[in-house]
Amino acid sequence: MTEARNIGVNVEAPRQECHDSNCPFHGKLSVRGRQFTGVVISTKMRRTAVIEFERLHFLLKYERYEKRRTNLKAHNPDCVSAKDGEIVMAMECRPLSKTKNLVIVKKVGLEKGFKERMGAREASKVQVHPKEEISTGETE
Repeated sequence: MTEARNIGVNVEAPRQECHDSNCPFHGKLSVRGRQFTGVVISTKMRRTAVIEFERLHFLLKYERYEKRRTNLKAHNPDCVSAKDGEIVMAMECRPLSKTKNLVIVKKVGLEKGFKERMGAREASKVQVHPKEEISTGETE
């Protein structure tokens, strides 16, 4: 097993080894810049996770804050392999694709009530029904 390299942040290296060239611990990807902590809401893409985090936005007119959600795509290395509902820490890196310029470096824990929250979000979406057959007025 090769030694995981130091990425320059106080983060423990994962125990599992991977052969991903875009892994900050076992590949040549360097991390720098901002750090985000959020919840993984989707891992349907290969080696990619969608991370969501909430932030507060100040409304000057009402002198109050409102919650806003932001979704970011991050590289999910094989040694980290974060799943849906986990709280993760992601760091900025060079652009890996058109929309992906973050990499997951640490799993923090599980979010409580994640399944219920995602179920409620799906239920609140507007249902689009296919066009119903037009009746001719004849009864059978």
